[in-house]
Amino acid sequence: MFTGPPDDWEIFQTAGVSVPTRSGLFIPDLVVIPRERIDRLPPEDEPAPIPMEYALLAVEITSKGNPGTDRKTKLRGYAHAEVPLYLLIDRFAEGEPTVMLYSEPAEGRYRHLLSVPFGEKIALPEPFDLILDTAEF
Repeated sequence: MFTGPPDDWEIFQTAGVSVPTRSGLFIPDLVVIPRERIDRLPPEDEPAPIPMEYALLAVEITSKGNPGTDRKTKLRGYAHAEVPLYLLIDRFAEGEPTVMLYSEPAEGRYRHLLSVPFGEKIALPEPFDLILDTAEF
């Protein structure tokens, strides 16, 4: 059972992150970053966005007003930054609410997609190695 993040990870909600494209600054709903990378950031009195390439996982939950931003713009930005995992919780997907896990970023695109409807389980691979039960959504 997952009880919390390991001591060597930091989890941020709505933190500003920079992406290495024209996209500029994103604010993911949740981002997981190894503590060793956080320690490389400037001091808190010199605020700066977190480089997105530091992330292990980015999570977005679509909003009714702009689902395309999460589905396209952020998908491309996170892939370009080579974020290993992008979890998109799409409450407004065509047909039915869906959870999508993008992985294996290369050349600005994700090479692998795992998609399940709400109510099913989805596996997050290493370093998370956990099963996410979407029935809770």
